[in-house]
Amino acid sequence: MRVLLLTLLYSLFSILLTGCNLPREEATPSELNVTRAYETIQARLTQTAQFTTPAVVSPSLTPVSLASPSPRSSPPATPTRAPTIPISTATPRVACDQAAAGNPIDVTIPDDTVMQPGQSFTKIWRLQNIGSCSWNKAYAVSYFSGDQMSAPASVALAGDVASGQTVDISVDMVAPSKAGKYQGNWKLRNSANVLFGIGPGAAAPFWVRIAVVVTTTPTTTPRTLTPTATTPSTPTLTPTLPVYVVGTASLNVDAILDLDTDQINTGGADLAYAANESGQHQLTPQGTALLGVYGNSQPGQANCQASALTTAPVVAEDTPVGTYLCYRTDEGRYGRARLSDFNAENYTVTLEILTWP
Repeated sequence: MRVLLLTLLYSLFSILLTGCNLPREEATPSELNVTRAYETIQARLTQTAQFTTPAVVSPSLTPVSLASPSPRSSPPATPTRAPTIPISTATPRVACDQAAAGNPIDVTIPDDTVMQPGQSFTKIWRLQNIGSCSWNKAYAVSYFSGDQMSAPASVALAGDVASGQTVDISVDMVAPSKAGKYQGNWKLRNSANVLFGIGPGAAAPFWVRIAVVVTTTPTTTPRTLTPTATTPSTPTLTPTLPVYVVGTASLNVDAILDLDTDQINTGGADLAYAANESGQHQLTPQGTALLGVYGNSQPGQANCQASALTTAPVVAEDTPVGTYLCYRTDEGRYGRARLSDFNAENYTVTLEILTWP
């Protein structure tokens, strides 16, 4: 546009110069044509100026809508990945001093074991070291609460127990002199005299629990021989048949009864009281001893001698309280026993026995 304007101006200027150099004469048709040409040029310049006047465009605040790309030209969508959650691989820290119950924890004297007043016994616990620290001889089992039962305040461990190992810990005790139930609670003590037990937080104690029962002292009547003279020179001895031993025996599980002395766990073995594979509790003859169920009536010596006695066990759960049993001891004596009680909670069985010579 600017070039066109310059070209028109240059043509007009050239025409004017030519007109000035010529002799002035009356206006001629040529001059009229020049004048018209000038007017024509002036009119075109005006139109050009109108067309070339820059338009003032106000800025628009309307957002420009972009055409959506063709599906054919759209780039493949990039799958969005879920944020990765860091997983902690740190190993939980194990406490230094921590114990767990062994299998079983009560190696001796299960809960509610029946004891005679003043009876001495040894309690053995089985514990496992599940802490990160080893136990040594500076560690001990220590009385915590309850009934101490004449036991020492603490007993040092016999040797080292590494983490993961199991140890049997024994403490000598004496049953109280009065009948009743007694429980003593114990814990372990480390080298810094800090107590710790079993279970969560190593807070629970382990214990010994017994039942002291006063039983009738067995009475032994010696055989009495009464001489009968048939002739002055040859005396004849006629024996009588008194009672050899009589008493009451309360048996806890795994107890062994001597029917010749009415003593429990003292070496003699006539009846063993234990649980069978089905979980029932039974009286089983030991050695050459024999046993049989008689019934509800009380048998005499002749009745038991004539009974069918075998080595088969008698199940306490299947035998009603009050039932009489007949037996023969390992020393050859006959006797009878009455099942006077069976405790279904702690499985203690009580027998009233009478043994004849």
